[in-house]
Amino acid sequence: MASPGIQAATHRRKDIPMRLTLHQRQIIWAYVFMSVALVFFVVIRWYPTILAFNVSFRDWNVFEGSGPWVGLENYQEIWQDAGKPRSSVTAAFSNTVRYVLFGVPTQLVLALAIALLLAQIRRLSALYRVAYFAPYVTSAVAVAFVWNWLYQPETGLINQALDIVGLPQQPFTKSPSQALPSITAVAVWQNLGFAVIIFLAGIQQIPAHYYEAARIDGANAWQLFWRITLPLLNPIIVYLTVLGTISYLRLFALVQNMSPQGTGGPLKSTTTVVLEVYREGFSSYKMGYAGALTVLLFFLILLITIIQLRFFSRRVEY
Repeated sequence: MASPGIQAATHRRKDIPMRLTLHQRQIIWAYVFMSVALVFFVVIRWYPTILAFNVSFRDWNVFEGSGPWVGLENYQEIWQDAGKPRSSVTAAFSNTVRYVLFGVPTQLVLALAIALLLAQIRRLSALYRVAYFAPYVTSAVAVAFVWNWLYQPETGLINQALDIVGLPQQPFTKSPSQALPSITAVAVWQNLGFAVIIFLAGIQQIPAHYYEAARIDGANAWQLFWRITLPLLNPIIVYLTVLGTISYLRLFALVQNMSPQGTGGPLKSTTTVVLEVYREGFSSYKMGYAGALTVLLFFLILLITIIQLRFFSRRVEY
């Protein structure tokens, strides 16, 4: 039997609350901070996504709210519209894919080339980085306004420059054949700075002794780039490819503000899926149809992202 002194000490230890260790407190606070971000993500991202799925199966009226359940009728209507001559849906999906095919490779190649040049600059390097990054944080509406002025057929600065050097003036966004490349060029220009900064950060993380050892073995500049720089930048290339693809698949603001009357013209040559969603939902008030387009775009983005991550990613051996 324990003595009275030992019993009193044991009783006092039971009364003293257990204190958490520093590591335990760090874990708790980590979960607290992550829960805030998780709640924000669920409310801002997942709830609208689930709502879009629900709307796509209903005859939803923007003025009356939830409509009757119609099942796959909205998807069947999209399929029927896609089979019609000069369909807006077909043009929207076709143009969206063209934006991706034209914009993403161009943006990656230019960003990598500029990053390689900036990596060699020692003086005023911060100024050049800011100059390239500034368009990325500029409002798309402001960018569209400026480039609309630059693209003007007669009074625009670009056509005036062409006229000075003796080249014919171009219609740019007024021409069905030139409108989509013209808007793509603006999108590349605006998003280029972000890719440049990411590439530059990756280049600066490559250990210098890799290049020193290769030069000792007689490697030239092209071999240094092809055998060292490009393989070690592969994770960044995959990252920028996925982000760029998603960005161009969701292209909206530039198209709406640079196409005539914001309709995706001329002759539907610049319309996108997101612009069609906006037009069907907020101009024609067919929210169920717009919701079905949103769901199709969601699966298109998901499929392309999975394919990119599957086939473009590879382990880099150091």
